[in-house]
Amino acid sequence: MRKNSTWLTIVGFLMAGTGFLALVLSLIGIQLSFLTWIDYPGRLFGFVTRLLMIIIGIIIIYLTQTDLEGNDFLT
Repeated sequence: MRKNSTWLTIVGFLMAGTGFLALVLSLIGIQLSFLTWIDYPGRLFGFVTRLLMIIIGIIIIYLTQTDLEGNDFLT
């Protein structure tokens, strides 16, 4: 396991969690104060950006937890 995988996993969880929370809150009309800039271009852009935050966070988590070298497969 690489040294940075723990930090990248935390970043992935924070990104996915923040995106999910921002998405749910935006559906009921509340915004996180540090993400208000996302809706300036339009509500569709804000929605897509929040979805991308969730998807990219999940991808980061998946890639950091996957053994890409395959050394642990036979052990």
